[in-house]
Amino acid sequence: MHLAIAGSVAADHLQTFAGQFSDSLVPDQLDKLSVSFLVADLDIRRGGCAGNIAFALANLGQRPTLVAAVGKDFVEQGYQAWLENAGVDCSSVHVSETLHTALCTITTDEAHAQVVTFYPGAMSEARFIDVAALHADRPIDLLLIGPDDPDAMLRHTQTAREIGLPFVADPSQQLAWADGDLIRQLIEGAAYLFTNDYEAALVEQKTGWSAEEVKAAVGVQVITRGKDGVTVIDADGTRIEVPALAGVEAADPTGVGDSFRGGFLAGLAAGLDLQTCAQIGCTIAASVVETTGTQEYTLERETFLARFAAAYGAEAGERVAQALAVS
Repeated sequence: MHLAIAGSVAADHLQTFAGQFSDSLVPDQLDKLSVSFLVADLDIRRGGCAGNIAFALANLGQRPTLVAAVGKDFVEQGYQAWLENAGVDCSSVHVSETLHTALCTITTDEAHAQVVTFYPGAMSEARFIDVAALHADRPIDLLLIGPDDPDAMLRHTQTAREIGLPFVADPSQQLAWADGDLIRQLIEGAAYLFTNDYEAALVEQKTGWSAEEVKAAVGVQVITRGKDGVTVIDADGTRIEVPALAGVEAADPTGVGDSFRGGFLAGLAAGLDLQTCAQIGCTIAASVVETTGTQEYTLERETFLARFAAAYGAEAGERVAQALAVS
C-alpha cells in the first residue's frame, strides 16, 4: 500500500516547566491573561505531525511519501537525510526559496499539560503542492491530511474527493482556530477520522453535529484517549475499545498521537483488522512517550513484538509478527 502523509514538518523546541500551569491561572481574570513560566531546559528536535507520522511508518517497515513544504534548512540541518535514512520518501517535498521550515515551541508542565506556539514559515507554501499530480505520477492508496497550512488542507481534501482518492482526516491542532464550516469540509467523506477525545468534542461543538452525525460523515472514527486507550468506531458503528499499555513511564507526551497514527496506518497497510491496528498504534506510542523528542525512539523488532504480545496476547502478537517488518 502506498501511503502519502501530508502535513507539517517542523523543528520542535521542547521545554519543561517545573510546576503546573493551572497554578498560575485565575479563572475570572483569563481575559487579562499575562503569565510567564521559567523553564529549566531546552531540547531542539525534529518534529512536525507529518514528519512524525512518516517516521513511525518507516520504522514499521513502510515507505511513506512525505507531502510537505519546508525551508532550505530542512536539507542543510540534516532533517531530510534523517527521514530518508529511516525509509521515508522525501522526493515530493516542496522546498521554499525564502522561508524557513516551521518552528514549534512546546512547554510541558508536571501534569503533562502543554502550551504550544507555532510559526508556520515555509508551511504556508504547502498550498502549492498538487496531490493530483503526485497521484498521477505514482498512485496513492491512502492520503493522510494532517495539520498544515489551512489552504493546503482544504485543497488536498477537495482534490482527494474529486479524484476518488481515499483520505484520512486528521485536523488535530488546527481545530482550535477553524470554524464549523471549514471543519465540515475537512472531514466529510473521509475514510478515517483521527482525533483525541478533546478534539472529538470540539468537532461536535463547532460543526453543530451530534456524535452520530460526525460518525455518519466519515467511514471509521478513531478517538485517542491518552492513558485510557483508544476508541475505534467502524463503518457499521461498532465500537472497539483498545486499552493503552500498562506500566509506561511517561517522559514527554509530544508526538505520541502522531506515532499512534503511524502505527495504525502501518497495520492497515499490512491488511490487519482495526483492533490490531489500534494495538500497534498504542505499542509504538508507548515507545515515544518514554523518550524526549518525537523521533528519538528506536524500535527493535523482538522488543517491540514482545511488548505487543505482553499487552495484547500471544495470538495477536503472532499475527503482527507475520504482517509487520519492524526495523
